[in-house]
Amino acid sequence: MKGSVPEAQANVIRMGRIILRYLIAVLAIAGIVVSSLALRVHYSNETQPCSINEHWDCGIVNHSSFAEIAGVPVAAVGIAGYAVLMLIAIMGLSRWTLAASLTGLAFALYLTYIERNVLQVWCLYCVISQCVIAAITLLSFVELLLRRKHAAQ
Repeated sequence: MKGSVPEAQANVIRMGRIILRYLIAVLAIAGIVVSSLALRVHYSNETQPCSINEHWDCGIVNHSSFAEIAGVPVAAVGIAGYAVLMLIAIMGLSRWTLAASLTGLAFALYLTYIERNVLQVWCLYCVISQCVIAAITLLSFVELLLRRKHAAQ
């Protein structure tokens, strides 16, 4: 009877980790979608539905000099980053998922700084992406903690 309690806990932890990994993957898909919408704005000269007022305008942000890195649109970097996150999360690479999400979060925070302090205009898609990468980072951290707890049992 005593042996079944740790086994039951191990099963719950294992299932929790699996759920978290797939939740991270779903959030990464959401990140791919929102980054694709931002990329569409980057290549468009039309008025965008996310151009709400002088403080919220995706077009200004996605056409600024900060919207590209060495000629590559930041939104394309986001699509690739979220795709990598999705793959490594599904593969169960907890440390890599956390490291990649922390890198993405740091980059997103830098871009948020640019929007707030340099451009003084917010991009709705960028803010949504910031929330997505923050959630992925939090879930990645929890998944790694569960992994360590499972390994300790």
